[in-house]
Amino acid sequence: MDRKIKIIWEFSGPDAEKTAKHHQIHLEEFGEREKLTCAIGGTEYMNHLMWMAYIIVLEKDAVLVRDALKPLRAEIFED
Repeated sequence: MDRKIKIIWEFSGPDAEKTAKHHQIHLEEFGEREKLTCAIGGTEYMNHLMWMAYIIVLEKDAVLVRDALKPLRAEIFED
């Protein structure tokens, strides 16, 4: 079974929540457009001024996402 990778973008400032949620929409559209097998997008609250947007993909697709979308970081995702 392929490992899943959580690819992350972080946003800060008073509009961080709005920006992260908007970015999530584009991440999910990218997953559909590229026909990624597993492309689960989401957002997470970090603190009162920071939010993250992320997409979870199979390890085999992580390089494609990294090169196309220039994320801040990535980590192994465990269900």
